[in-house]
Amino acid sequence: MKYTHVCPKCHASSVARVPGAVGAYGAGNNILVGLTTFGAVPVSRYICLNCGFVEEWIDTPEHLAKLRQKYGQSAGPSGA
Repeated sequence: MKYTHVCPKCHASSVARVPGAVGAYGAGNNILVGLTTFGAVPVSRYICLNCGFVEEWIDTPEHLAKLRQKYGQSAGPSGA
């Protein structure tokens, strides 16, 4: 939905983006990668306003790099 702006479930084109947020005490839609919220990675949501399907995305390469540094490389979808 991030790129097509079309829901993969119901094929509607009414998709809203809710930007990731980092609030006090870790509130908001984010992943903590440090000891404080200053190191948190925001997670944006893309929501189909027709059926309610939701996808979550990390929006920037810099934030993806933080996650790789914290959690390491993992196997792909095939598990290999």
